[in-house]
Amino acid sequence: MDYRKELMIEPGAKARLKDIDPDYSGKNQNHEKATPEIAAYLDRMSALQALLYAERKHALLIVLQGIDAAGKDGVCWHVVKGMNPQGCSVTGFKQPSKEELAHDFLWRIHKCTPELGHVSVFNRSHYEDVLVVRVHKLVPKEVWQQRYDLINDFERLLIQANTTIIKFFLYISKEEQLERFKQRLDDPARRWKISDADYKERDFWDDYTLAYEDMLSKCSTKHAPWYVIPSNHKWFRNLAISQIICATLEDMGMKMPEPTVDIAAIRKLYHQAAAEQGKRR
Repeated sequence: MDYRKELMIEPGAKARLKDIDPDYSGKNQNHEKATPEIAAYLDRMSALQALLYAERKHALLIVLQGIDAAGKDGVCWHVVKGMNPQGCSVTGFKQPSKEELAHDFLWRIHKCTPELGHVSVFNRSHYEDVLVVRVHKLVPKEVWQQRYDLINDFERLLIQANTTIIKFFLYISKEEQLERFKQRLDDPARRWKISDADYKERDFWDDYTLAYEDMLSKCSTKHAPWYVIPSNHKWFRNLAISQIICATLEDMGMKMPEPTVDIAAIRKLYHQAAAEQGKRR
């Protein structure tokens, strides 16, 4: 199963979340079967990231968006863990600071994009400026409406600099969100994540749905597509995302770079050092 084809929002298509089942878990898939598959993808991801880091010709940007409790942190814990932190960073974009508000809305984003050979993961992203900003009317409509084109241009700029972009929208039902809020309340280790604002935001569910649909429809492009990941089942979320990341890295056609030193000369030095060490014994 190629989840890229199945879960991608086709560029130019109108996204309708009501037509997507957040409970979907793939054909003939279950948690037991998925567990070893996820482990295999994480192993492959680790190897591919090492190749990315060694070659230093490409960069990868992974964007995570979703309603509260959709699983953005969970992806960082259970999928991104397959990456070597030496070549991977995770940035969480919260409410902009005073300094950030004094710049254009993409200023704080651009400086966090990956250099060649690296992976950057955005836990929330520049899309907040057409989501929460829109829903809560933090700027006029004529301002946020222009941002879709600006975002597409920004992502095209990154692509031209050899950055591949994968964007995941984690889609859960309103009922699943409430159940996850309850789990947080019942678990002392996760209570710190809950706040009254989470419940207040539920009043804007329909407004967010419209905002998400516009985001997906207007910003799923050939160079930076959006994938809607049904996320009521956490294991399926992890399976689909890990598979898509691996497939995307595979498509880069990376090769291990040739050594920049004379291997024969270095090998000679090695044998000399080994011989000296043997004498000391």
